[in-house]
Amino acid sequence: MSFWQKIKPQFWDHRDVATGLHKHMFNFRRIWYLSVLLTTVVAVIPIFFLAAIDYQVTQKAIESEIILRTSRLVSNARRTLSFMILERQYALQFLVRDNAFALLRLPERLDRILISLQGSFGGFTDLGLIDRHGTQLAYSGPYELTNFDYSQQNWFAQALEQGTYISDVFMGYRQSPHLVIAVRHLNAAGEPFVLRATIEAEQFHGELVHIEAGSGGDMFIINQEGILQTPSQRFGAVFERMSLPVPDFSTSTRVFESLDARGQPLVIGYAYLNHTPFILMVAKPKSVLMHPWQKEHRQIFTYMVAGVLTILLVAVAVSTYLVAKIHTADQTRLAALHNVEYVNKMASIGRLAAGVAHEINNPLAIINEKAGLMQDLLQSRGNGPVMEKLAAQIASILNSVNRCATITRRLLSFARPGSVSLQPVQIGEVIENVIGFLGKEAEYRGIDIRVAMDPDIPAVPSDRGKLEQIFLNLMNNAFAAVEDGGHLRIEGSRTSRKRITIAVADDGCGIAPEDIKRVFEPFFSTRTQKGGTGLGLSITYGLVQELGGTITVESQVNQGTRFTITLPLEPEVDRDEIHTGTAGR
Repeated sequence: MSFWQKIKPQFWDHRDVATGLHKHMFNFRRIWYLSVLLTTVVAVIPIFFLAAIDYQVTQKAIESEIILRTSRLVSNARRTLSFMILERQYALQFLVRDNAFALLRLPERLDRILISLQGSFGGFTDLGLIDRHGTQLAYSGPYELTNFDYSQQNWFAQALEQGTYISDVFMGYRQSPHLVIAVRHLNAAGEPFVLRATIEAEQFHGELVHIEAGSGGDMFIINQEGILQTPSQRFGAVFERMSLPVPDFSTSTRVFESLDARGQPLVIGYAYLNHTPFILMVAKPKSVLMHPWQKEHRQIFTYMVAGVLTILLVAVAVSTYLVAKIHTADQTRLAALHNVEYVNKMASIGRLAAGVAHEINNPLAIINEKAGLMQDLLQSRGNGPVMEKLAAQIASILNSVNRCATITRRLLSFARPGSVSLQPVQIGEVIENVIGFLGKEAEYRGIDIRVAMDPDIPAVPSDRGKLEQIFLNLMNNAFAAVEDGGHLRIEGSRTSRKRITIAVADDGCGIAPEDIKRVFEPFFSTRTQKGGTGLGLSITYGLVQELGGTITVESQVNQGTRFTITLPLEPEVDRDEIHTGTAGR
């Protein structure tokens, strides 16, 4: 037997052919589907609705938090870098104000100043004093740049014009990435001169490394043409052009979303560094930033799936229970209706049988009287061969009349309506009486009926008519199951001081395991195509219970079936039922 066959509800394969146009009202499988569907939908829709709202709200909250954190990171890094550049710019301005032009022209003075700057700030590579014609009058550093002419370079012209100048990162003569900070001042004669300092680009990169950009974050600097001024993990090395467009100018920090070369979403934060050609940028993969939110939502999704499955299981269980109760109530209703019909039919048959029995009894009585009179007359005429032969024929007539009288009494007994009537009953006599009705069929089909009753079985206080109907139903059921030439065994024994057991066993076709638990259900029959109504065993079950007993069944396919009835030796039926009764089921 499959697992589905074990758990399948009784109503699953129910088909009621007598419902007519209203058959949809008795399609229990359809009712079950609708119940499960409606219960699940009504319970699950609010969960999905709340989950969708939570998804949208928390996603927007996390995205806002990401934008805020990125903006704060960029702003903090902007202040750090701006301070670093301005600090060195202000240091140069202080030097040109604190030292006369003549002192700055002294190489040893310039060397001491460079050493002091390197010790105080770090990052300074060299210093140069340039006159108004662009000639470097004094130089302190690792290269030979004294008298180098800068008059044709743009930075020198801008420094003279603007007073200060901060360059992009470039290679220059020394073939090393660096930038220039230059300040203008006037000498004693009122002529302008420029103090120029070189800072290695590695100083920028070092400052950025110390700023925490987060897991997967990339912080770098570009110029206003989009050329990288510091190396980037995602966009390349120094002097390469960034693949993203240069962001629009803004006096404040901005954050936006973009895609990298592989199409992955990025969160980009940027800020223009005041009074410099630099743009500070931070790029973070959005997937990394959203990972905590995604992890949390995976957990929520897991809980939601578990909740939906729980709701579905509860809906299935509750719907199965309710539909099973509806099916049971409907079967009980149908059984009651059919029982009323059955009772009415039995009452009609009983009245008909009683009428027939009375009509037969009247001529039988006349035949019996006439045969008796003839027997008396023959006895008065003496003996002789002819007289003896006539006496034997008259005796045969009287025996036949008695046999017909016995049959009519049995009919009257079966047809007698009334309530449960308790009286001492010999079970063996009841069984023999029932066999008397089925004897001809058993003889015609060659069915061997054996009765083995324990002699210790006493008279049982029970209802004779109901017992006869119980055994008649069981024997009819056995006759329908066995082939011609089959065997039927009826055994009775006393199992305890208060109970007796009667077993009715046959060697017929047996009952399938999936059907054996349903044999006592109303309208269930394995012989619906052969005229079975499905009421015989159901009625038998009810009658046994009315008498205070129990009935069980054991069966194996193609080996036979055994019904076991247990009856009390003391009356256990309801006293109200004794008076009202359930006449002639």
